[in-house]
Amino acid sequence: MRLSVVVHYASLLLIGIGLCMLLPLAFSLGYGEDDTLAFGISILVTGGSGLLLYFVTPSGKGVTISRREALAFVTLSWILASLFGALPYQLAGTFSNYLDCFFEAISGFTTTGASVMTSIEGEPHGILLWRSFTQWLGGMGIIVLLVALFPLLGIGTAYLFEAEAPGPEVQRLQTHIRDTSRTIWIIYVGLSTVEVALLALVGKLPFFDSLCHTFATMATGGFSTRDFSIGAYDSLSVNIIVIGFMFMAGINFALYYTLLWRHSLRGFWENTEFRLYLLLLISVSLLIGGDLILNGDYASSKAFEEASFHTVSIQTTTGFAISDFNDWPAFSQIALLALMVIGASAGSTGGGLKVIRAAILFKYAYRQIFMSFNPKAVIPLRMGGRVISEKIVSRIIGFTILYMAFLFTGTLIMAALEHDFATAISSVVATVGNIGPGLGLVGPAENYAAISAPGKVVLTLCMLVGRLEILTVLALLTPAFWRWR
Repeated sequence: MRLSVVVHYASLLLIGIGLCMLLPLAFSLGYGEDDTLAFGISILVTGGSGLLLYFVTPSGKGVTISRREALAFVTLSWILASLFGALPYQLAGTFSNYLDCFFEAISGFTTTGASVMTSIEGEPHGILLWRSFTQWLGGMGIIVLLVALFPLLGIGTAYLFEAEAPGPEVQRLQTHIRDTSRTIWIIYVGLSTVEVALLALVGKLPFFDSLCHTFATMATGGFSTRDFSIGAYDSLSVNIIVIGFMFMAGINFALYYTLLWRHSLRGFWENTEFRLYLLLLISVSLLIGGDLILNGDYASSKAFEEASFHTVSIQTTTGFAISDFNDWPAFSQIALLALMVIGASAGSTGGGLKVIRAAILFKYAYRQIFMSFNPKAVIPLRMGGRVISEKIVSRIIGFTILYMAFLFTGTLIMAALEHDFATAISSVVATVGNIGPGLGLVGPAENYAAISAPGKVVLTLCMLVGRLEILTVLALLTPAFWRWR
């Protein structure tokens, strides 16, 4: 494997991250706040490091990137983005130590939204914008953006796209991966623009808050500019808009392509995953709403408003909150924990196991039951009339085993670090699923500041592994990966 080529392409990412810091710098200058110098230095260090690496490493132009190099490049890029993305927090004195700065940065880029910031509203506008902007950049994928912007990465980019894209298989919307990346980002930017406009028009949020919450909503990230998240605005209209765009962000973006470029709405309803995603959201919202009325002493209107908001927020792995579901009845909390594991649709900005994987696993289990009394039967797995290849089924089963093993191991480690059961299990589920708030000490009214330093290290790994869907990161830990060919 040619590490020099991997580092050379990673240098482009650092240059891009440095340029992205110009946006929060502009807001810092506009508001005349004291984090201006922090962003200025961060831009010089990040962009300068990228330029240095770019010129001292061979370009590899015209050389095909291998699958192993793609895996190394993607993992290295996300780590570098978080390491350098933490610089503004460190230089501005946002946190007392670099570990917290790195935790906040990787939580942003992986769209987890697990924050260690204890007083959000007291932070400068530049820092708050950077938090949300990192989520927006990571939502659709920083490598996808890199592929869309730099023609240099035209060779072997299918491997890059596959290593970062969420879901059991990569969907090409155009013949070339670069065109697919651009199409996805055009849709992403378009939806973001509409949400900013709607939130601003409602009049409940200043433009700055509308922009930051749009970045976090479309990325299903959940960072807010307010200590009490969306609940701080106490507005039904804001809740409805945010619910709508969280829901849209949790849909496979390939379906928007069929709507906008092929002018067909049928693609949505004909898509099995979309129907299951919608059914799950509606049914769980109704169940939680009923539970809040019966066991939580809620009025019916308030119960279903909170149930709908948090069901969409948790399943899409956004993590916004309008109340503290730590105080909800046990049934509702368990239902939310189950949604954390399932997650949103493949090809969306959401995390978790993904609805399509859960559906295929259910069908596979049902087939095994049938074959227990009819072992000679040949029963292909179908989703929406399409036969799912055994190769994909095998990949999904393997991924799920690793996913559950990671949840189990992470929970054991967090429990060994003397965190209570609710905190241990929900913090791991919430970070591997890139959700943010969990239960116990990491509930929606709390944050991750109380987690011990070793626990934060564990959870940063959980966030990275969850965003890159485990295999991309774990492959680098196998000795065979590094053997010279």
